[in-house]
Amino acid sequence: MPPRSHPTARQERLGAELRKMRERAGMTAREAGELLGTGPIQISHIEAGRIGVSEERLRRLASHYRCADTELVDALVSMATERGRGWWEAYRGVLSSRSLDLAELEHRARRLCSLEIVHVPGILQTEDYIRAIHTYAGPQPTADYLEAVVGFRLQRGQALVGKPANHFSAVIHEAALRIRVGDRKVAREQLAFLLDVAEGPTAMVRVIPFDVDGFAGSGYSMLYAEGPVADLDTVHLDAAHGSVFLHAEAQLDAYRELFEKAADLALSPADSRKMISRIARDL
Repeated sequence: MPPRSHPTARQERLGAELRKMRERAGMTAREAGELLGTGPIQISHIEAGRIGVSEERLRRLASHYRCADTELVDALVSMATERGRGWWEAYRGVLSSRSLDLAELEHRARRLCSLEIVHVPGILQTEDYIRAIHTYAGPQPTADYLEAVVGFRLQRGQALVGKPANHFSAVIHEAALRIRVGDRKVAREQLAFLLDVAEGPTAMVRVIPFDVDGFAGSGYSMLYAEGPVADLDTVHLDAAHGSVFLHAEAQLDAYRELFEKAADLALSPADSRKMISRIARDL
């Protein structure tokens, strides 16, 4: 089977973790290839996510790399052997591959933590709110593309259905609640939906008010996705030039600290619900 031309972020992550494991062991790609009876090019393809790796080969590599973290190895095996197409695959070729990668990240995460300054988190947006965002700047999207974007983002919201309590923790600045994406009707409906979610068992929504001291802000929206083990956590940044996925240890530490600082400054869930209701009444 030829190497993949466009591996998914999850496939790339599996390869990246195997590369980290090999480098910590002080082994070259050539030496790793000899363990599998192949060469460095095959190892390079595996570590880039361009080809898959069987459970037997993955465990053999982990053993030779002296990786004693059995939970991490088991999690990597699950990533390597998972079968089936996720719902997001129906949008491949229609939406960007990074959009699909984000949906898969949300779907498979053990817990999600979102920090938003100017928008309601994408996973909590209403249909009209989504339309208003995507028709704001030119050139205007085609009708078919817009419908695909709306349907895709609404389906991302289904990642919360049936999840345990506090699966999704959202910290939202008051600015995001007051910015009218669309008209008053769109804003009211979005706040009403956000309030419904905040009153449910799955998501915890907290608001950072304008008058809080010590909040220095954040340039882009940030999603911290917890993996099955801490080593497989991922940060997603929604930047102006597109999606960015981060998983270096120092990056994870920095963004985990950023979210925790923001959460410490936010109102309690109960007081946040009161603020959302008050803002909705003021519209």
